[in-house]
Amino acid sequence: MGSRVLLVGSGAREHAVAWKLRRSPHVDEIFVAPGNAGTAQLAENLPYQPKHIDELVRAAHDHGIDLYLATTDDPQPLGLVDRLREAGVACYGPTAAAAELEASKAWAKGFMERHGIPTAAARTFDRYEDAAAHLEASNERPVVVKASGLAAGKGAIVCNDTYEGLNALDIIMRRRDFGSAGDTVVIEERLDGWETSAHAFCDGKTARMMPFTTDYKRAQDGDIGLNTGGMGAYSPSREMTGELEREIQRDVVGRTIEGMAEEGRPFNGTLFPGLMVTPSGVRVLEFNARMGDPEAQVLMPRLQSDLFEITRAAADGELASVDVAWSDEAAVGVVLASGGYPATYKVAYVIEGLEDVDDDVLVFHAGTKQDQRGIVTSGGRVLTVVARGPTVEDARAKAYENVRRIDFADVYYRTDIAAP
Repeated sequence: MGSRVLLVGSGAREHAVAWKLRRSPHVDEIFVAPGNAGTAQLAENLPYQPKHIDELVRAAHDHGIDLYLATTDDPQPLGLVDRLREAGVACYGPTAAAAELEASKAWAKGFMERHGIPTAAARTFDRYEDAAAHLEASNERPVVVKASGLAAGKGAIVCNDTYEGLNALDIIMRRRDFGSAGDTVVIEERLDGWETSAHAFCDGKTARMMPFTTDYKRAQDGDIGLNTGGMGAYSPSREMTGELEREIQRDVVGRTIEGMAEEGRPFNGTLFPGLMVTPSGVRVLEFNARMGDPEAQVLMPRLQSDLFEITRAAADGELASVDVAWSDEAAVGVVLASGGYPATYKVAYVIEGLEDVDDDVLVFHAGTKQDQRGIVTSGGRVLTVVARGPTVEDARAKAYENVRRIDFADVYYRTDIAAP
């Protein structure tokens, strides 16, 4: 009898992971809480939100879950892995203690300093007045002001001068736009360079690198507009070199896995450091303790090995015993969003053209649900259209050709994902 796997989340990332799991001969049933209209085609959706830890633990028991595979950020800092392990469920994902690497940017900064992991110079503040005084004394240097806690990928504000820095501080600590995530702020130097996302499967002592990806956080073409959860991604990153890959594996991922083990918080699950490659070398912008979105949507189609075998081995501390193979093909994913996202937007529009995409093009759902009219929009990021090809350019052309076949009222997408 095959295994029964639980995913938590409602994004295109969860749909992509469910799609990959469905290809494993070892997987019998997949459950997604709460899921979307896309996951409903591959799995059974459960009516629980990521922060409903008691309900998720009960659902894992009721549905005989064999493996919890962590994809989204909220459940782990709240102790879902700890609770499920106590109940005898294998978990690919970090404990609450290990998840602090993502849940507290302030703690992560201290961790990187202790273990010699390259990152931007930064100061941490719990009081608005102290943070404001630091900014006013910074002589107009460009900075990044970050809410220390989880803010759905939107808690970092890039600032060009002291005025913008103070405004960001007001948004985070006074207006409380990110809630309790802004109780503490991190103010760090603004780095120049190019960004890349690193991902690694981890079991507490071994890390297996995934291909590098490049994602696009700003809402509009040319990297302007508000920060979003991600408007698209491609893999492999064009600028990546073998030497740079080895540096990241050694100085970032390797030191992180060793350091977390030394501090009694062994890291199991997907480690995802966001990186800036500067003229002075690689710097960690932030750590994520789960897969990226939209990065997962371009990574899962490139994974040739069995995702269940990899994550189950990692859950058992035996990642070194499995092969992890990747396709040489490139993948490009373009997010179709509701007009106005990430600010105000309308939902409940019928999505047309889903049946018109090419057979080898993947459409991963995020903000979708099924009603009597068909599949309709229900969120800011609605779909990720993913195409593969021998080069990034080929995959990009195919992705956009298929994006144009899908339509709903107020549809919006960037036209420069993976542009040269």
